[in-house]
Amino acid sequence: MGFTKAELEGYRDATVPDLIGPGCKLLFVGINPGLWTAATGAHFARRGNRFWPALFRAGIIERPIDPSEGMSAEDAEYVIRRGVGISNLAPRATARADELTTDELRSGTKALEKLVADNQVQVVAIAGITAYRVAFDRRKATVGRQPEDLAGAQLWVVPNPSGLNAHDTVETLATAYGRVGTAAGVLVPG
Repeated sequence: MGFTKAELEGYRDATVPDLIGPGCKLLFVGINPGLWTAATGAHFARRGNRFWPALFRAGIIERPIDPSEGMSAEDAEYVIRRGVGISNLAPRATARADELTTDELRSGTKALEKLVADNQVQVVAIAGITAYRVAFDRRKATVGRQPEDLAGAQLWVVPNPSGLNAHDTVETLATAYGRVGTAAGVLVPG
């Protein structure tokens, strides 16, 4: 599956439903959907995004998943059965996260709090320190476990898996994701 730049632009401001089900223990929260994600309807779907390889390397999922052409019902069900969910701070798709306003990110925290409470999530992992700092108004926050909880769930910040984040590799992402997987009980330390 491929998209032209014009086709992808047609997905600007589209939304992607949360991937969450009963028994969600670990909720990964992206900044917002990218245009490729909106076009495929699958979270972290853009080729080059390291989210799914890092989950596999961490042992949170036990088989590779490639949603670059959309997520199969079987893969979505598998992720949910693993106790993992995915949402976003801001619902609308953009080409770049810096197209979002501070108000969009901050209002997203209220919707996220409700989602976490309604689903009794145990651990929330926000993927991206800059977005977290803006959305939660925590200018000095660092990656890792945060001192406050969110609707009764442990609140963590993990590195953003986007290929634009050159500071991290699949290995360093897997290490960070493994920590939240262990905290949520979806990954048993080996």
